[in-house]
Amino acid sequence: MSISNKSLDVLLAVGLLTSCVAFVSDSEYRAQAMKLMGADFKARGQAGLDRLNQDEANAACSRTPADGPLSKSASAAIEKANFARLKYPADGKLLGDWREGERIAQSGVGKQFNDDPSRPAGANCYACHQLAPKELSFGTIGPSLLGFGKLRGTSRAIQEYTFGKLYNPQAYTACSNMPRFGHNGILTEAQIKDLVALLLDPESPVNK
Repeated sequence: MSISNKSLDVLLAVGLLTSCVAFVSDSEYRAQAMKLMGADFKARGQAGLDRLNQDEANAACSRTPADGPLSKSASAAIEKANFARLKYPADGKLLGDWREGERIAQSGVGKQFNDDPSRPAGANCYACHQLAPKELSFGTIGPSLLGFGKLRGTSRAIQEYTFGKLYNPQAYTACSNMPRFGHNGILTEAQIKDLVALLLDPESPVNK
């Protein structure tokens, strides 16, 4: 079947138009997106424009998967840099009150523009994890933490790991979805201690 001159002209025109479309790189799209967010996002309450700023870890992680997965060396560099920023309690105590920890885990209050900044923030742990067996509403983005302390024990090394993981999870897993509660000032040192107790204390419902 032959193609008419008219059809051929149409095909050539489409080809020319396609070739004229400018190629926009991923970095250019990213720059445009950041510009749009900067213009659209307005500071309200405690939610300031500084929330648009990314540190090196966030910047690297937000480029995946567009740039492909992070290399082993890049992941190791992120973990090393964040591990160096871990801050453990000066008093050396890592376990708080598991009862307070359960309250913090249940609370999703804090850091939103309409939240009272004078009130302590929650961790909203149940949004991503299973913890106490009696709580039926929990998310599955993160692994189940049921029996966390029963399985791992309460050695000093486990206490330090648990505190560090809550303080800054990217010290252990680059590009973790988990908030950096201590590093970003979401939770206080005392609150993190209470969450460590929730996970490790033998009397905590997590370990019953």
